[in-house]
Amino acid sequence: MEIIQTSENTLSASVVSAVINAPIEKINIADWLLNLPDAEYQRCSVNHIAAGNTVNSEGQPMSINVEYVGTALVIQHYVATEYRPDYCRMLSVSDTITAGGRSKVQVLWELKAEKIDENTSRYTNSIHATATPEFLEFISEHGISLAEAAKARQEASDAHNHEETPLFAKSIENKSLHGKYNLPF
Repeated sequence: MEIIQTSENTLSASVVSAVINAPIEKINIADWLLNLPDAEYQRCSVNHIAAGNTVNSEGQPMSINVEYVGTALVIQHYVATEYRPDYCRMLSVSDTITAGGRSKVQVLWELKAEKIDENTSRYTNSIHATATPEFLEFISEHGISLAEAAKARQEASDAHNHEETPLFAKSIENKSLHGKYNLPF
C-alpha cells in the first residue's frame, strides 16, 4: 500500500527536466523504460549498477534497478502503476543498504514527456523518497533525526537526478528517432 508523503515522512523530492530533440508523437517512455537494457541503464549514471524488467504477481510490469544514491546502495522494485507513451508512474518499496545496516524507503518515480514544439519535447524526471515505518525505526535506533536523514537524502537524490536526467533524455531521444538503444550521446 502506498504511503502518502507528508512533512512527517518526506526524505526527498527532486524534479529535473531536459530537452528531447524529438517530436512528442515519436516518444514512448513506457516502451523505453519497460524494455531498457541493463547496459543502457548503466551508461546513464556512474552510480547505476544494474537494471532489469519483470512483472509482479499481479502481472504489472516492473523495473528492477540497483544503484547508489549517495552512500546508500539502493535496490528499487518499481511497479508500473501507470504507463503510457507520455508518462510512467513507478512505485517501489526499495531496499536501502548503508554502513549502518539495511532498511526500506518508498520511492515514487515519475517520468513525463511534454511537447515544446513540433520537433522538441521536455522530459521531466521526478523522484520522491518517503520514509517507511521501518526506516523511521532504523534512524531512531541509530540516533539520526528525520531532518538529518532527509537533508542527506535530498542532496544525494538531487545530485543523482541531475546526472541521470539529461542522459535518460538522450536515450529516449535515440530510441524515439532510431528505434535503438546504445547509440552515442
